[in-house]
Amino acid sequence: MERIILLILKRIFIVPYWYLQIFLCAKSRKMSNEKKYEIIRKIVMGVNQAGNVNITCRGLENLPDQNGYIMFPNHQGLFDVLAVIECNPTPFTVVIKEEAEKNLFLKRIIQALKAQVIRRGDIRQSMKVIMQVTKEVKEGRNYLIFAEGTRSKKGNELLNFKGGSFKSAFNAKCPIVPVSVIDSYKVFDAHSIKKAEMEIHFLKPIEYEEYKDMKTTEIAEIVKNMIQKDILQKDI
Repeated sequence: MERIILLILKRIFIVPYWYLQIFLCAKSRKMSNEKKYEIIRKIVMGVNQAGNVNITCRGLENLPDQNGYIMFPNHQGLFDVLAVIECNPTPFTVVIKEEAEKNLFLKRIIQALKAQVIRRGDIRQSMKVIMQVTKEVKEGRNYLIFAEGTRSKKGNELLNFKGGSFKSAFNAKCPIVPVSVIDSYKVFDAHSIKKAEMEIHFLKPIEYEEYKDMKTTEIAEIVKNMIQKDILQKDI
């Protein structure tokens, strides 16, 4: 909350303009997804700067040259999506739980990016989301999915990655990009307005040929282990 207040105070005159831009992106049917992402990314970078958050981005060279891939990061909080948007210049959208829509700012971004909102406990709706994501990834859209299902409340310690989160990637036969989110929890959980330092690492992608004979639970464990190893190496 303290950091949000800082952001508003530092950018009090431009915040309404930012919100209007995001609202127009969310409502526009003529604007391309690429243009919407460009506008939103500029706003997100301005928000992060005003909030006194410094993000170190590593591994951009690991992102596939061709669109149609899914990124799987660990999850530490609502700020994770904004951090990945700043780091990744290539448009993507996200599968996010319905609770995120309670945040008005994030709700408009979700609408503008045409994100898929998943309702936990609704199996039929979840299957529709999996099918829709599969279809869009095959058509060349990039996605971000939090395989833990909820945020870890233990800092950089990971929760179990759910095999079901990888069904869209498996069905689309697309590259899987593990993403390390490091120290993102400090942005809001520290209750401070001091500069928050965090990192986003895009790890080496796993191609379909490498995981086609695996179960989704096995894929989930491999991705989790890759991210955990990367985070531990950072702390050494």
